[in-house]
Amino acid sequence: MALRQIDHFLAGASPVQPTRFGDVHDPNSGGVQARVPLGDAQVLEAAVAAARQAQPGWAATNPQRRARVMFQFKALVEKNIDELARLLSSEHGKVVADARGDIQRGLEVIEFACGIPHALKGEYTPGAGPGIDVYSMRLPLGIGAGITPFNFPAMIPMWMFGVAIACGNAFILKPSERDPSVPVRLAELMLEAGAPAGILQVVHGDKEMVDAILDHPDIAAISFVGSSDIAQYIYSRGTANAKRVQAMGGAKNHGVVMPDADLDQVVADLAGAAFGSAGERCMALPVVVPVGEKTAIALREKMVTAMGRLRIGISTDPDADYGPVVNAAHKARVEGWIQKGVDEGAELVVDGRGFRLQGHEEGFFIGPSLFDHVKPTMESYREEIFGPVLQIVRADSFEEALALASRHQYGNGVALFTRNGHAAREFAARVNVGMVGINVPIPVPVAYHTFGGWKRSAFGDHNQHGPEGVRFWTKVKTVTQRWPDGTPDGGNAFVIPTMG
Repeated sequence: MALRQIDHFLAGASPVQPTRFGDVHDPNSGGVQARVPLGDAQVLEAAVAAARQAQPGWAATNPQRRARVMFQFKALVEKNIDELARLLSSEHGKVVADARGDIQRGLEVIEFACGIPHALKGEYTPGAGPGIDVYSMRLPLGIGAGITPFNFPAMIPMWMFGVAIACGNAFILKPSERDPSVPVRLAELMLEAGAPAGILQVVHGDKEMVDAILDHPDIAAISFVGSSDIAQYIYSRGTANAKRVQAMGGAKNHGVVMPDADLDQVVADLAGAAFGSAGERCMALPVVVPVGEKTAIALREKMVTAMGRLRIGISTDPDADYGPVVNAAHKARVEGWIQKGVDEGAELVVDGRGFRLQGHEEGFFIGPSLFDHVKPTMESYREEIFGPVLQIVRADSFEEALALASRHQYGNGVALFTRNGHAAREFAARVNVGMVGINVPIPVPVAYHTFGGWKRSAFGDHNQHGPEGVRFWTKVKTVTQRWPDGTPDGGNAFVIPTMG
């Protein structure tokens, strides 16, 4: 039987017949369920041409009417959320409940974008000088592009295109070729919601398509989420081509546990934050830092017990805590990091390798793993594992724990578990990390704030969504105006005007 093909979503027909394809797997069975064309510069050019034609009219549409399209898109996604969640789970492997959460967090940014008439308001100063008024306008950039990862195939695209389109831009999305169906379906729903053809298009591909996006002169801005090495590459090449770029990279988020913390609540939080979605989240909590030996011993004991109760199942199992990882290559990579930790001398308390789910033995499943006595010098600590692996790094004091998170090469997110308000305040103020949770294990900001880390977790000057997203996807024009009353002022304007 022929495999299903997940085509580009373009305003017109694809200009070329594809010659290269990528496989889309079923993570539950290990088999190939579909194929996706890997596009090139010709495909991108067709998308850009359609975007170029559609964008001026969309930008000229008043913000309230653009907001109505976003309202309708939100309603359509909510109407189809069960279908979207099942489709997402079938390609990614995360359980359906988690897939619904993926979609819902994206919709929260769409809700923010529905308020775009207010968010786009500029500034106005009457009487800045004699008869002179000054005002500013926020205008769309033109054509934007997004390059998104496999781990959130609904949320992260909506984080990007929701604000970009509401601001009046056209948008070209290059999703991960590992799970591309939901991004295409979202583009179909945006068209159904009333966005003109060409305003949201989807192109599939690998590095060849990414480089074409980075080099195309008509793409004004690029948003990226992925690994740090690729984020740095995207940022360097994109900015060298005079583009505005925000590139979010990897993470190694720490959870610091103070001696006064509620350990039962901490362990419950850690179980979800470390192992939910099989650890394939940039905001996962893969490192826990207990402060003091007594805290470490008690935490380890409770964590082992909690891990023994975790249920691993296929993505459609309503009782499963998490499902398989996305493909065989990623499974091998995660298991390689587990072996690396063993080789470096960390104590492997719980080994998740070799897990097989009955009836789905070829699926890409990994059991939960726990390391103790991990040292900051170990490569397995310094790098992102991106799987269901939790590492315990013991600290003797609050200051040592604070330094661990602050000195790490990644500065995406961090959490502190404590009942002490002074410790929480000190930690939040001093830790060298972009997003902080106080008794919140996954501190992803709400949609009307902004998302972004520090250090090698983010490249560029703007965070994603919220007010920062509006600033990223717009440019400011400032107008200084005077309406003379007809009386000559008796002089010639050969000097720079001042407001005196």
